[in-house]
Amino acid sequence: MHPGAAPPVRMGRMVWEKELEVARAAVTQAGEIALRYQALGVEAETKADESPVTVADRECEKLISRILLEAFPDDGLLGEEGARKESRSGRRWIIDPVDGTRDFVRGSDTWGMLIALEADGEVVAGVCHQPAQKELYSASRDAGAFRNDNRVRVSEITSPSQSVLCVNGINDIADLPFAGRLLEFTEQFWAVRSMGGCQDAMMVAGGRAEAWIEPSAKPWDLAPLKVIAEEAGARFFNFDGGSSIYGGNCILCVPALEELMRRFLGP
Repeated sequence: MHPGAAPPVRMGRMVWEKELEVARAAVTQAGEIALRYQALGVEAETKADESPVTVADRECEKLISRILLEAFPDDGLLGEEGARKESRSGRRWIIDPVDGTRDFVRGSDTWGMLIALEADGEVVAGVCHQPAQKELYSASRDAGAFRNDNRVRVSEITSPSQSVLCVNGINDIADLPFAGRLLEFTEQFWAVRSMGGCQDAMMVAGGRAEAWIEPSAKPWDLAPLKVIAEEAGARFFNFDGGSSIYGGNCILCVPALEELMRRFLGP
């Protein structure tokens, strides 16, 4: 099976097989477009919030939106690049067409494409496609997480001295309460990496790292990563102790490190 055709998944009372099939197809098609743009070289514009955007972001969001609405016309949309549609079904698709645009325009392969399905306020399914790495992660509630054809689980490492810690957006941490303690905190880990949002999160979900600190994120940055990582066995929580994709930040970690990471955040 190819990356766009992961095994069907089911949860207790609801089946999200069709939704995930359509989402995988959408990111697979969009990924091909984005790879062509990256090979040609694209320049980024700066949006009002100082984040970058390219023609690839916009075209991929339009394609993904069209595919989703053709399959589920009553669903709503929330996209990073402006896709908006009110829901008539109680469901909404949340889209980040290129997560890691800075990496994308520099020719790196650590960017991804994110789609999540929110139903009655809860993220119930999601996909994270990393086209340049040929990896497509997907998950739905109570049905496990997959990388391409294979089920993934977080690592069983329990000690920080053997763990990989990922820290995203170090330039956004200076004003946070724990900023002065971060360097000392990292000394206890086996290694520290900062690969980028979806890359770091999927490293935790796939057992390649044990914790990820994300200091600044929008709902479209977190929605699919949360359900994928949790279905792989990870813990997800905001800096204030909540567990929302609207919290503006998060920590993902293996269960054995949850207490350590919560203590680091402080009261």
